[in-house]
Amino acid sequence: MASISLLLLLFFSSSIHSLSAAAATARNLAFLDHPLDLDSFPFEYHGGRLLSGNITINLIWYGNFNPSQKAIVGDFIASLSASKSAISRQPSVSTWWTAINKYYNLARSLKKSSRFSISLGSQIHDRKYSLGKSLTKRHVLALAAKGRRKYAINVVLTAADVAVDGFCFNKCGSHGVSAGAPIQGKRYKFGYIWVGNSATQCPGQCAWPFHRPVYGPQNPPLVSPNKDVGMDGVIINLAGLLAGTATNPFGDGFYQGTKEAPLEAASACTGIFGKGAFPGYPGEVLVDAGSGGSYNAVSGNGRKFLLPALVDPITSVCSTLV
Repeated sequence: MASISLLLLLFFSSSIHSLSAAAATARNLAFLDHPLDLDSFPFEYHGGRLLSGNITINLIWYGNFNPSQKAIVGDFIASLSASKSAISRQPSVSTWWTAINKYYNLARSLKKSSRFSISLGSQIHDRKYSLGKSLTKRHVLALAAKGRRKYAINVVLTAADVAVDGFCFNKCGSHGVSAGAPIQGKRYKFGYIWVGNSATQCPGQCAWPFHRPVYGPQNPPLVSPNKDVGMDGVIINLAGLLAGTATNPFGDGFYQGTKEAPLEAASACTGIFGKGAFPGYPGEVLVDAGSGGSYNAVSGNGRKFLLPALVDPITSVCSTLV
């Protein structure tokens, strides 16, 4: 308990960034063929350190998730660093993630980063809702602290029947960094991400375009590629937060706007999934001939996902795989 209490105190000095639910439905978007609004809010590098080393992504499942739902997330994470044979499935999840290399190459030119790699690490299952079904930010950090504390990004995934402070009202997930208990006398920082399954609480805010939005144009939703609106929404949000964690882990990396409310690699391109995107329309994406599911990336195992556009840090244009 003492170590958890210390972590909770450290929470207040942690760097925290949220993926806004309101932004997911009502933001003025930066379109694929137009740069961001650089005059008012340039997307730029702020000189801070990026992640380095061999990073494991550890999953903390909070609440009731079925095996199929866990497989969706596990397959996505594993495919970020897929083998060359898996990359042959284009457009691939791995190719989407390699766009992050541009950020690292740019920072490396300024001697502000070193190489890093990611892999799927351990998984922890809290099926009995040990902290209840209404969580605060402190609870989320306590759950994240159950994962690895060194060279790690700990991802807390909350089930559809779990309420989290701010969920659906002003965010779909968040990422930050905190310090764990000392390991061999040295204290390491670990990154953490929280994403909620919005299937029953706010799919129109956090699982668009697989559900009609709460606000804006009421175009028919796309078909979820994995036949699970909530979990396909989780993938969209998790992908964006992973990109933000990699490129702005400590709050002084790459972003547009203010440090307190940054638009990061993916959140600066909210709502863009293919060419020709505009508010209420995700853009031209691929459609599976069998299931009718919409996607723009394929995993190493052939599973299909819809992943967000990422800002090209060189051109400041939102870039997609299709």
